[in-house]
Amino acid sequence: MTHQYTISGMSCDGCRTKVEKTLNTIEGIQAEVTLNPPLATITMEKHLPTEKFQEILSQVGNYTIEMTTAKNTAEAPPKSCCSSQKKDNHEGHHHKKETTVTHNYNTTGVFYCPMHCEGDKTYDKPGDCPVCGMDLVPQVAIGNTQFTCPMHPEIVSNEPGDCPICGMDLVPMKASESEENKTYIDLLKKMKIAVLFTLPIFIISMSEMIPNNPLYKLMSIENWNWIQFLFSIPVLFYAGWMFFVRAWKSIVTWNLNMFTLIGIGTGVAFLFSIVGMFFPDIFPSEFRSHHGTIHLYFEAATVILTLVLLGQLLEAKAHGQTNGAIKELLKLAPTEATLVENGNDKVISIHNIKKGDLLRVKPGEKIPVDGKITTGESSIDEAMITGEPIPVDKKVGDTVISGTINGTKSFVMIAEKVGSETLLSQIIQMVNDASRSRAPIQKLADRVSKYFVPTVVIISIVTFIVWAKFGPEPAYVYGLINAIAVLIIACPCALGLATPMSVMVGVGKGAQFGILIKNAEALENMSKIDVLITDKTGTITEGKPSVEKIYAVNNDENVLLQNIASLNQHSEHPLAQAVVNFAKAKNQTTLEVPDFEAIAGKGVIGTVNNSKVALGNKKLMNQIGASITEDIEKKIVAEQNLGKTVSYISVDKIVLGYVTITDAIKENSVKAIKDLIDQGVEVIMMTGDNSNTAKAVADHLHLSSFKADCLPEDKLKEIQRLQAEGKIVAMAGDGINDAPALAQANIGIAMGTGTDVAIESAKITLVKGDLNGIVKAKKLSYSVMKNIKQNLFFAFIYNVLGVPIAAGILYPVSGILLSPMLAALAMSLSSVSVIVNALRLRNLNLK
Repeated sequence: MTHQYTISGMSCDGCRTKVEKTLNTIEGIQAEVTLNPPLATITMEKHLPTEKFQEILSQVGNYTIEMTTAKNTAEAPPKSCCSSQKKDNHEGHHHKKETTVTHNYNTTGVFYCPMHCEGDKTYDKPGDCPVCGMDLVPQVAIGNTQFTCPMHPEIVSNEPGDCPICGMDLVPMKASESEENKTYIDLLKKMKIAVLFTLPIFIISMSEMIPNNPLYKLMSIENWNWIQFLFSIPVLFYAGWMFFVRAWKSIVTWNLNMFTLIGIGTGVAFLFSIVGMFFPDIFPSEFRSHHGTIHLYFEAATVILTLVLLGQLLEAKAHGQTNGAIKELLKLAPTEATLVENGNDKVISIHNIKKGDLLRVKPGEKIPVDGKITTGESSIDEAMITGEPIPVDKKVGDTVISGTINGTKSFVMIAEKVGSETLLSQIIQMVNDASRSRAPIQKLADRVSKYFVPTVVIISIVTFIVWAKFGPEPAYVYGLINAIAVLIIACPCALGLATPMSVMVGVGKGAQFGILIKNAEALENMSKIDVLITDKTGTITEGKPSVEKIYAVNNDENVLLQNIASLNQHSEHPLAQAVVNFAKAKNQTTLEVPDFEAIAGKGVIGTVNNSKVALGNKKLMNQIGASITEDIEKKIVAEQNLGKTVSYISVDKIVLGYVTITDAIKENSVKAIKDLIDQGVEVIMMTGDNSNTAKAVADHLHLSSFKADCLPEDKLKEIQRLQAEGKIVAMAGDGINDAPALAQANIGIAMGTGTDVAIESAKITLVKGDLNGIVKAKKLSYSVMKNIKQNLFFAFIYNVLGVPIAAGILYPVSGILLSPMLAALAMSLSSVSVIVNALRLRNLNLK
């Protein structure tokens, strides 16, 4: 099997060689590593968890390895360990008819362990985890929608339209039953069978506590034992058989888990009872009741299995709620759109939309894909994406997002991002990926779980020996019962579920408020940040700069405008776009620039109309040796002191003027920065702008720390310096020039309004793109970590107290012993309680 992994921390070919050689030292591994892109393609004889690779690489350098996940979950599920050779049978927006799945949202056919025992490893069919034995849970994603006639359900179409039989409009078919619901229904069926047969066994067994047992007047105790035996068969060999299968797998693979303990405990009780029925004479007198018969434990085995089954049933129900946020996002995906073609409207499936299509969005409809308005205007409800309840006014040229809801007006838009490229699909993919990632705090539970089951088995054996030697009569019976109780009460799954359940719910909650978290590590570290470094343009400010004026020494502003617009027509920088838009508004034409060059952190240069033109800051002017008169310098400084951005314009190394650009500070930047400072976070503004403009903005924000005239490498070095001091640094930015700093920071935070490169480099993306999102992200991180610690505390305390009590430690003092049946109930509810506690995060208010 072959998988691809992303390697972080390689800076040269020497690093690449070191990583490749290190990986190839692992037995059964063949690895090829590339530097650009930084990927490792690993072929292995049997699957190894990512943690194994990370452990090896950490010994030779500061390298991080992560499994590369598919970005196209909405249309093609990521390759799993069982299906790495299968190819997706559709791509882009084209879907073959025979592969269309009938659902609005459904599983992707990809399953994973909720405890992430093997990291990012996935499976292409349902089942149970080979490590912990828990049921695999499905990953959900947007699926294709088919349409049917409400009167003639046999009519199924991939396209909306009308029924060929009755002419009625076809309607979207309802979502098919998901795998997790199938699991729940299957468990519910087994639960009913288990209760049906266990209840009579329990009544028969407990009747012994009734004086002059009335049942023994109907039949002898031997006959009642036979009835218990017959009734226990459906419970053990149908309803609870899966637990023995999992226990056997765990022993064969030596991945000991909760089901190992359950299988051994109930198996011992059942086999002991069988032998006691058929061969009673082989047991010593200590095992006999006052009736002279052997104590049988059919009721213990069946009740334990029934209670464990109850726990699994409750867990399956709760699992469906932990990824509820993803399902709510999936419901936002529309099923059809109105295509405007040759002046006519035509309803088409959303999967047939292509880039460049013109789409009409009517009042109250969902926006089908990402794009821009070309005709008309409206108010759009974006609450489901950004978390902000107030509708946003949109006009021609404004961006609209898939899944958001149109207001009371109609408009026409052009499709720019379709399929997996839409923001909604990317959000769903990011939430899915982050939900499966492992938080560093989980390592503690992993270390404990590694030794947990063997330790419990040893304690169980010691319990039997101690009771058999020192316990009251019948000592062997006491020893057996308490040994079984120890095996049953121990619950490693509560430890394993403590972190991933909280992460899954927390990541989903963040997505509902426009906070997209790339992995669990970022979610954990966000609560620990000491320093926030923030860019100015597009982060603190609106990122929508506009040209206020152009000053020319010779009063020929039009010529200068044509020069700088020609230069900037190939640049993505917001300031460049402001100049181009200003030129368009003035109906100014642009000229070809054959040698355009962008100089990071300084500006742009090129040849326009046979003249060497440069536009940028003073560093650029110094670099090219341009002369600046004292009069222009004074005028520029005066503008900068007002908080405005000023770019020098030089032609043939002579500064002939400047352009003044304004960019309004976002309304909530002041409050967000104050909130962060109040929480003990040091906020530092680092900008490529000049010191005068930077100081004016810093004063307005009441910022004590700022750095001006910063190049991209300056931000990078400052982050490295702070990290060397032991600080946990977050970096907020939105531009291509911020990408190195975003990647270096402990937490890179990208504004969703920024460039794709910045978003790709960041660990957290804020859809709305304002600093208030950082305050919300920090609150979310704190709440999730608090929830995880509560779960871990409960799981540890439960096992630390439960195992000794089950062993009988309270008996010498109080005479209290724990029945294996009560132990089974406690064990089942321990895992459920962890999930229920994680679900409390759904009520977290981030507004």
